[in-house]
Amino acid sequence: MSPSSPANGGFATLLQNRSFLALWIGQVLSQVADKIFFVFLIALLVNYQPPPGLESSARSALMFAVTLPAILFGSAAGIFVDRYDKRQILIVSNLLRGLLILAIPLLPRAFIVLLVIGFLESLLTQFFAPAEQAAIPLLVPREGLMSANALFTTTLMGSLIVGFAIGDPVLNLARAGGRFGQELLLGGLYLVAAVIFYYLPIRKSGADPKIVQAHPWSDFKAGLAYLRKDRLVSGAMVQLTILYSVFAALTVLAIDLVEEIGLKSTQFGFLLAAAGVGMVFGAAVLGHWGDQFHHKPLPLIGFLIMAAGLTVFTFTNQLWLGLGLSTLLGVGASMVGVPMQTLIQRQTPEAMRGKVFGFQNNVVNIALSVPLAIAGPLTDAVGLRVVMLAMGTIVSVVGIWAWQSTRRVLQDVL
Repeated sequence: MSPSSPANGGFATLLQNRSFLALWIGQVLSQVADKIFFVFLIALLVNYQPPPGLESSARSALMFAVTLPAILFGSAAGIFVDRYDKRQILIVSNLLRGLLILAIPLLPRAFIVLLVIGFLESLLTQFFAPAEQAAIPLLVPREGLMSANALFTTTLMGSLIVGFAIGDPVLNLARAGGRFGQELLLGGLYLVAAVIFYYLPIRKSGADPKIVQAHPWSDFKAGLAYLRKDRLVSGAMVQLTILYSVFAALTVLAIDLVEEIGLKSTQFGFLLAAAGVGMVFGAAVLGHWGDQFHHKPLPLIGFLIMAAGLTVFTFTNQLWLGLGLSTLLGVGASMVGVPMQTLIQRQTPEAMRGKVFGFQNNVVNIALSVPLAIAGPLTDAVGLRVVMLAMGTIVSVVGIWAWQSTRRVLQDVL
């Protein structure tokens, strides 16, 4: 189906596209459900006792079970998305997640069962994510992709902030509504999203018979070959990897940073929330007035803003300045994330989008995991200031490299 909305006009015009509006509403429901589900999963640890001697490792084991599918199956899920109807994948992944949660009261209360639930829910999400990203260019005209990605980034960060913040209160209210109120609420969110996706006007396009007959391993190699060939797409993926790595490291460093600006270590969420607000603001500006920044080197500006924020943060001990710098980091991040996601969608042929977004999910999850593991030990070894300055330097170098390697053609693509 051809997109029905006009090309320009920001969020207001974009939301007049009923097909995209349905996809966006489904995204909001699924993203909020994902965040509340994670809170719900941690809360269930009280009732699902781990084996003796593993009590202190239970939470880590649960988080590992949730993270593992993203690393192991992200690329494979992307290949699957290219081979099958994206609309059906969106429907089935949400339907199964909803049914899985509704089945929790019927399952044994064993710790291994909780690990399996977390693993399966995360596995289904690996299919949902690339299908959702690949569906956007099918519903939005090329000129509207900047606004579409800005809106998706805004709601993604909004769900991250709101979902974790309201998770516990919402679950408490649901528990008050009945014995299985929590499962009914969460399962219901996924099922409603599945119903919304059912009415999306996306149909399986005529695929190249060579692609359909190809072996999954051939698909995997074809995806790698495409990324090696298209320097713009692979460069955009590198920039997104650096972006997510920085924010993953900040989630660890925030505990030390808040103490530098006069807050308690338990209040590190204020810094992360400020960065989220900045990203939402930046994405909203790009979504509404993105066409006016068509010929600006947005990723370069975004990386330099982030580098400046990280560097200045090293020398500040004022609360207002720390929160302001964190917000600035979010604004800079949106100037990298939104244009680069838009570039990938515009440059990638429809037959390759699932593979590319599957690779992206793999890379992003690794980018989120590695800094979490090394940021703390590095800080203990060389100090917080050195780590922050090193991050600022890396971000600057990546920004300049990305601008020099793509400036000749980037303006024609975005």
